[in-house]
Amino acid sequence: MDGTLARPAATTFPIGFKEFVVLIASLMALNALAIDAMLPALPAMGDALDIVHENDRQWIIAAYVLGLGAAQLFWGPLADRFGRRRVLLAGVASYVLFSVAAALAGSFAMMIAARVMQGTSAAATRVLAVSIVRDRFAGRAMAKVMSLTFIVFLAVPMLAPTLGQAILLFAPWRWIFGLLALSGLAVLIWVFIRLPETLHPEHRLEISLQRWKVAWLTVVSERMSVGYSLALMLLFGSLMGFINSSQQIFFDVFGLPQMFPLIFAALVSMMAVTSLLNARFVEEVGTRRISHAGLIGFTAFAAVHAGVAIAGLETIWTFAVLQSLMMACFGLSSSNFGAMAMEHMGSLAGTAASVQGAVVTIGGALLGLLIGQQFDGTTTPITLGFTLLGASALVIVLITEKGRLFRPQNIRA
Repeated sequence: MDGTLARPAATTFPIGFKEFVVLIASLMALNALAIDAMLPALPAMGDALDIVHENDRQWIIAAYVLGLGAAQLFWGPLADRFGRRRVLLAGVASYVLFSVAAALAGSFAMMIAARVMQGTSAAATRVLAVSIVRDRFAGRAMAKVMSLTFIVFLAVPMLAPTLGQAILLFAPWRWIFGLLALSGLAVLIWVFIRLPETLHPEHRLEISLQRWKVAWLTVVSERMSVGYSLALMLLFGSLMGFINSSQQIFFDVFGLPQMFPLIFAALVSMMAVTSLLNARFVEEVGTRRISHAGLIGFTAFAAVHAGVAIAGLETIWTFAVLQSLMMACFGLSSSNFGAMAMEHMGSLAGTAASVQGAVVTIGGALLGLLIGQQFDGTTTPITLGFTLLGASALVIVLITEKGRLFRPQNIRA
């Protein structure tokens, strides 16, 4: 294959900055929609698919995320060889098909299989979104773009449970997957019409076991890549723990299912606010100062939340306030950690994004599932899990930075 694409790499990028940010956010949002929109429908899905144990419903979320994580190792090398655009189109098209398959699932096993394959397809959007941004930006500029993307992206998880609940008022839960299919189709058409190739021909890598091995070893041996990927994995694990347990917390612990979409949106909005602040100040203040402060805050608020839960003082309002503060700190750390992990991966952006994404997503999904499976009718298990994961991430960052926090290693970090 000579590497010629449907559209050649452009020397002058034809998409404006705002459209670029919204498009990248839309790619990322397909994942959030596939996770959060069905949270209110888990009880109905459990009844329809004969899921006996309530905690087993969490596998509908976990199966998708595990597929999302594992397949990133596959999509990354393809993107480095054949270019971003062609591979992205294939991934989004597959996402649409498996969304339809999930809508038609007649058993729990069929649903899990469809969800794994849906996540496998969506992995292309995760890898390509980061790779395309890295093709065009680096360092603090990349962190700024990722933060702006994150702000637009967060509109989806804020609205997704409400959309899911609204669909349940007028149609069966299967139409939630219809929404996923239609959303994927819209993004597919947008990419096909507007997105050019961002990988220059000279940066393409042949698909070979030896070259992939060398690239992979570079990604997993570079200090910043390893350290910040692991720290981000732990933070993502806490987020997945919350998502896995959120429906049960609002429905079973507090007995307020009607508050679920509202408070869920409020929690996510806190991440949007801090991501906006990060985008505004990261180039002046630096990724390390902001992200390290966010990580310390996350761990501290998690510890306070655990204390409240253990003391039996948890209410819907203590939960909402303390979880909001944790989400705010999460927003300060997550985009910066991802950018810092990619800092030295310029020529290996596709492979780096796939390996780092696989570690973060698979590890985070398993940690989140572990936390979610401990649900016992209280918020104690998840708050203790948040505290442990936050403290572990802080230790890893300290090791990565050789014991110093907040201090940039170079003028642009």
